[in-house]
Amino acid sequence: MSDIKLTSDFINKISESEKIVFFTGAGISAESGIPTFRGKDGIWNKLKPEELANFNAFLRNPKMVWEWYNHRKKIIHESKPNAGHFAIAEFEKYFDDVVVVTQNIDNLHRRAGSNKIYELHGNIERNYCINCRTSYNEELDFSEGVPKCKCGGLIRPDVVWFGEFLPADQLEESEKAAIRSDIFFVVGTSAVVYPAAGLVYTAKRAGSYIVEVNIEETEISSISDISFFGEAGKVLPAILENVKKLKGNI
Repeated sequence: MSDIKLTSDFINKISESEKIVFFTGAGISAESGIPTFRGKDGIWNKLKPEELANFNAFLRNPKMVWEWYNHRKKIIHESKPNAGHFAIAEFEKYFDDVVVVTQNIDNLHRRAGSNKIYELHGNIERNYCINCRTSYNEELDFSEGVPKCKCGGLIRPDVVWFGEFLPADQLEESEKAAIRSDIFFVVGTSAVVYPAAGLVYTAKRAGSYIVEVNIEETEISSISDISFFGEAGKVLPAILENVKKLKGNI
């Protein structure tokens, strides 16, 4: 998709911009083979979220919840960052400040080389004790069932479940980045799940240039300054090639 057409307005904006935010969702991960939650093949269409992704469900049946997350971990570990992830990381060469704000828990942005990442929904690679909050980022021992902390508390995945608040520090920094941004890319997300989706409108109100990259039209298409409908793994590398021409290869 190297022949994508950029408007003169977008070209001018790229030329004068220094602060870029990429707000990413399940769509970019789907291109790496990770199932989305919503959509015709989404995970929630096969399993009931209330049985798996809330704190009370975990207390009732931690073994079942952990079996599901270990299954998801296996899928994620076998997946690799795609061309979209790598393009986002490479943007750092051409702009002073590039921030990734992601709703994904799969760690693919970090594996692709992005440096400044805010994770709104946590990270499946991390875990913590529900009693003392001790972090466990290493592989856990499931030989005797659900892993427990040295204090005796159950260890859970460090991801945001239904009914839980987003991590305040990650959301606050994401809001600051949205307000400061010159260009705000919305990639692979329909931006309908709040409070994360509100970042798009925060950026818009602050005067940021909204660029949508999705496979189809969404609710935020109407407020986007420009929309590219296609896979992130094709659209973002094509935009990056134009950035290189405008900013100069370094």
